Amino acid sequence: MEVIYCLIGIVVLGALIFLGTALKIVPEYQRLVVFRLGRCIGARGPGLIILIPFIDRAVRVDLREQVREIPAQTSITADNAPISIDFLWYYKVFDPVQSVLQVGNFEMAAQGIATTTLRSVIGGIMLDGVLSEREKINQALRVRLDEVTERWGVKVTNVEIREIIPPRDVQDSMNRQLAAERTRRAVVTESSGQREAAVNIAEGERQAAILRADGQKQAAILQAEGEKQAQLLRAEGYAAALERIFSVASTIDQKTMTLQYFETLKNIGMGQSTKFIFPMEFTSLLGDFLKGRYTPENKE
Repeated sequence: MEVIYCLIGIVVLGALIFLGTALKIVPEYQRLVVFRLGRCIGARGPGLIILIPFIDRAVRVDLREQVREIPAQTSITADNAPISIDFLWYYKVFDPVQSVLQVGNFEMAAQGIATTTLRSVIGGIMLDGVLSEREKINQALRVRLDEVTERWGVKVTNVEIREIIPPRDVQDSMNRQLAAERTRRAVVTESSGQREAAVNIAEGERQAAILRADGQKQAAILQAEGEKQAQLLRAEGYAAALERIFSVASTIDQKTMTLQYFETLKNIGMGQSTKFIFPMEFTSLLGDFLKGRYTPENKE
């Protein structure tokens, strides 16, 4: 019985080992490249995959997009300036069979290709271009890497330069240039502020002058209007006075007028003047008075 139990145990253990090596569960993002007796029979998955133990051998390939870092590399630019650059590159396996059959260690090979490609690209660009045309360098690296890795069944999706470290003297020059640029911007900003302030002050003074001129205009108009009204009132008063005088004078007879002239002569004689001017009307009135034409009955 013990022998039977041992045989059953051995059979069960062998069955478990068989199932463990024969049954493989492949996730959606992976594929199994199966080799049967050394010959590739293609990619399997996803889902449950059955392999023949000791005959089939499977290599797992991840289909998800991967990112790898290329350590800082010293490259020489077209103007012989040493510069240190490190970058990240992203790739995705689109043909799992080729990624296994065409390259032994894909990541190491890709890192070597990325390093040599970086030096080749940087060697054709001037230092100023390396510092200012980062996107152009990323595109050039991606295209060249993709051309090499395509035969491995891998697609390079993106390349991003992470850090560029120029030589020390270039850094010092850039710092001085940056300080000068900041000083220039400060001066420009200050001058712009002063200009805007001057414009605002001038605009304020112009508005104030316009308001003062408008006020003076309104005041002059009101003053002229007042003077006009005053002159009209004075003219009306003079007209009324003259009309009153004329109406009163029309009721006075010649004798009264002659007596008024004599009263005036009396006042003139009391002065210091030695010359006198008489109107012609007075001499005619005086002649009539001397001839005795003015009697109580004659009032012409």
